Amino acid sequence: MNFYWQVVLAYVLDLLIGDPRGYPHPVRIVGFCAQALERTSRELFKNQVFAGRVTALAVAGGTYAASWGVLKLLGLAHPWAESLGSVFLIYAALATRSLYDESRPVLEFLKAGNEELARKNLSNIVGRDTDRLDQTEIARAAVETVAESSLDGIVSPLFYACLGGAPLAMAYKAVNTMDSMFGHQDETYRDFGRAAARLDDAANFIPARLTGPIMALASALCGFRGRDSLLTTLKDGQNHDSPNAGIPEAAMAGALGIQLGGRNYYEGLAVEKPLIGAKTREIAAEDISRGHKIMFATSGLALIVFVCGRYFLDSLLGR
Repeated sequence: MNFYWQVVLAYVLDLLIGDPRGYPHPVRIVGFCAQALERTSRELFKNQVFAGRVTALAVAGGTYAASWGVLKLLGLAHPWAESLGSVFLIYAALATRSLYDESRPVLEFLKAGNEELARKNLSNIVGRDTDRLDQTEIARAAVETVAESSLDGIVSPLFYACLGGAPLAMAYKAVNTMDSMFGHQDETYRDFGRAAARLDDAANFIPARLTGPIMALASALCGFRGRDSLLTTLKDGQNHDSPNAGIPEAAMAGALGIQLGGRNYYEGLAVEKPLIGAKTREIAAEDISRGHKIMFATSGLALIVFVCGRYFLDSLLGR
């Protein structure tokens, strides 16, 4: 099975089955190893910044090496075994279906008028406090999560899969997983998590800037405001604490004609986030559904762009 079909099959597999509960997902294994290395490095090194660097590089490099080694061992058994192993690892790096599955209950409970259960389900996918959110704020949080996760759960894994195959896609997921685990500003991780956060920023830098125009085109294809999506990306894409996350949020805000950002609460403390997009109307529950449509279209376009880009690169290099 050639490489292009491996990526396509992995993408389809992710859409069909997502992330079934209970099976030993490779990303969970990466997270377990990261926790073990965190404990070891904290004990070995007094300088927590250095300990964080050691952990981040060891986990990312180890994930790449382990993925490459497993595929080579499978290749010794049979070429098809290596191909299927590659499909599985790329599939494991993608999160299109799981992002939909995790955010859909928020939409369903909002439409049913059950804000309490909507807040409870929202708390599973966002880091902010959800207990005081009204319907509009619940919808805003869900749309922001769908937009931001379209980058690190879909576009970036596809980009790295097409750039360096399954091992590089898994190494990216390791970096992204460590950022989720360690990239916090509290006392525990402010120093230790700095390397993981910076590595994640670097890894997402190029994919984020590709996500803007891809999502704008996807929005236009879905019948939303493609031109406004692109213009908002250019205008407000850097209105975010992250150098990357604001880009997909701006693209989504422009496409839907809504304003994202504003006041969030974390452990009871108010944090004012920069505003993204123009407020032409109040955010509604249906914007979550609209965000899902843009997310799926973005994933399909990203697949086409990156697979075709890899094909032309291979042709140019005579591979």
